[in-house]
Amino acid sequence: MSTVDEAATAELPWERFWQLIDLIGGEPAVAVCATFDDGCERLTDALAAGPVEEIVGFGERFAEALYRLDREEYGTRPAVDPDDPDAEPVPLSDDGFLYARAAVVAAGRAAYERVLADPALFTAHSFRSGESLLYVHEEAYEAATGEEWDHDTRYDYESCSNRAGWPNL
Repeated sequence: MSTVDEAATAELPWERFWQLIDLIGGEPAVAVCATFDDGCERLTDALAAGPVEEIVGFGERFAEALYRLDREEYGTRPAVDPDDPDAEPVPLSDDGFLYARAAVVAAGRAAYERVLADPALFTAHSFRSGESLLYVHEEAYEAATGEEWDHDTRYDYESCSNRAGWPNL
């Protein structure tokens, strides 16, 4: 059994997941944001310094958090540019939807739970890109083990993979 397989059996508590997310220091800005990328690097370093089980557990929880937001009531909302309220809203691409969901997670537990409770709040994150957060656990794993991440999480977080969340597909 590989290190990843053994580690996959360990559950990372949600409380610990959100403590780790807090290391980022907040969600990305609308424009390219070096501060967000620095926060993702802090998180990567913290994960790489800990046990491999925590890296895998973080990857599992992150995938689950993204999966929970992979729903029609979020993904069909148009992206609205907060810097140009008169601009025409645009539909989110699959990648844009994934990056916006990652931005919601990066915003922290309170923001994430508010968005889960009220899909209309997702629109505020629609022009943000949390793409850098998608690679944190993979980079931490490689730094810690010298091996590439080769682990399929329980939840597929690619856009529209939550079949129950997209009943009209």
